Amino acid sequence: MSHVMNTYGRLPVAFSHGEGSYLFDTDGKRYLDALAGIAVSTLGHNHPDLVQAIAAQAARVLHTSNLYRIPAQEALADRLAALSGMESVFLCNSGCEANEAAIKLARYYGHKRGVEKPAIVVMEHAFHGRTLATLSATGNRKVQAGFEPLVSGFVRVPFDDLHAVEQVALSNHDVVAVMLEPIQGEGGIHVAHLDYLKALRRICDQHEWLLIVDEVQCGIGRTGKWFGHQWAELRPDVMTLAKGLGSGVPIGACLAAGRAQDVFGPGNHGSTFGGNPLACTAALTTLEVLARDELLANASLRGQQIRDAIAQAFDRVEGVVAIRGEGLMIGIELDRPCGALVGQALEAGLLINVTAERVVRLLPPLTFTEADAAALIDGIVPLIRNFLAA
Repeated sequence: MSHVMNTYGRLPVAFSHGEGSYLFDTDGKRYLDALAGIAVSTLGHNHPDLVQAIAAQAARVLHTSNLYRIPAQEALADRLAALSGMESVFLCNSGCEANEAAIKLARYYGHKRGVEKPAIVVMEHAFHGRTLATLSATGNRKVQAGFEPLVSGFVRVPFDDLHAVEQVALSNHDVVAVMLEPIQGEGGIHVAHLDYLKALRRICDQHEWLLIVDEVQCGIGRTGKWFGHQWAELRPDVMTLAKGLGSGVPIGACLAAGRAQDVFGPGNHGSTFGGNPLACTAALTTLEVLARDELLANASLRGQQIRDAIAQAFDRVEGVVAIRGEGLMIGIELDRPCGALVGQALEAGLLINVTAERVVRLLPPLTFTEADAAALIDGIVPLIRNFLAA
C-alpha cells in the first residue's frame, strides 16, 4: 500500500528512463511521449546539454535563498526580459505560484489607485491553478466544487468574447485587470483570435487596467513564438510562465512591464525556493538550446505536420468536431467523452491526454522530429478511428 495521498487517478505504469521523445517503463516497454509531462519536458528526455548543466550546478551549489544575490537568477531575468520585452521578473516554483503573484500584483495595483475592492476579469473554461486564489480565477466548477468559499474579486466572462469585456468596462468600476490564457490548455485547446487579444490591449490601456497573460502552458516556444501572445504583436502588463521553462525542473515566473513593473517592493511578495541556482540553470539551458537549435521553428513545422495529417485523416468523419491549436499545442475535439483513449493509447505505446472530457490533447517535446511526428500520426489516427467506430 502506498502512502502517497490519493489526489491523482494514475495510470498503471512507471517509467525508468527516457531518451529524446521516448520513455521506457520499468519492464522495458517503449512509449512515444506526446504529452511531455503536460507541456513540461521542452527538450524531451535525457537531453545532454541539460543533464550536464544540472549536474555541474548541483556540484557547485543548489540553494542559497533570496536573501542574497543569485547570479543565475539575474541572468535568467535578463534573458526573459530580452525575449519578451518585459521589464521585471519574479521567480517562483510553479504556474499556480506565478499566477498567485499576478493576482496579488493586480490587487496591490488597484489599492494603490484607490480601488477598495479590486476585481479581475477572468474567462470561462480558464485554468490558472489549484491554490485558492487561482482556483477561484479558474473557470471550471468541477475543480472548484467542495472548496468554497472561493476567493472573491473575479468577474467571469466568455472566452474570446470582446463584447462581454466591453460590457464589464461600462458597468464595473472596481475592475483593475483582465487575466486570460492566449490558448486555453486545460479548457480544450481554445485559441484566442488575434484581433480579440489586440482589442483587449486597447481596452486595458483605455481604462488603465492591467493585461495579464497566463503563458504557463502555451509559453516557452510551444506555439512557434517564444510566447503565445506574441502572435498578436502586443506586450502585456503581466505575464506568467512555468511548465516548459525548466524542462522538468520546477520553476515559475511572473513578469511585469509598464504600469505594473514597479508595483511590488521589498516585503510585498516572496519565495524561499524561487529562482534558486539549480532551477535557473535549467531554465537558462532550456532557453539556450531552444534558440540554438531553432526549436521554435521546429514546433511550428511539426505542429503543422501533425494537424494537417490528422485533419486529412478525419475530413468529414462523423464524430470529429474540430482540430485546433498552434505549434505543438494540439487539440482534437470529439463529439463524445473520450477519456478511455488515454488507456488505449498507453497500451499501444503512446502517451496522450484527454482534457475537457472530449478533447484529445497533444503536447509533444519541442525536440520532436519529423519521424516522431509521423509515428504519432500513425498511432493516434487508428486509435481515434477505432474508438469512434466502437
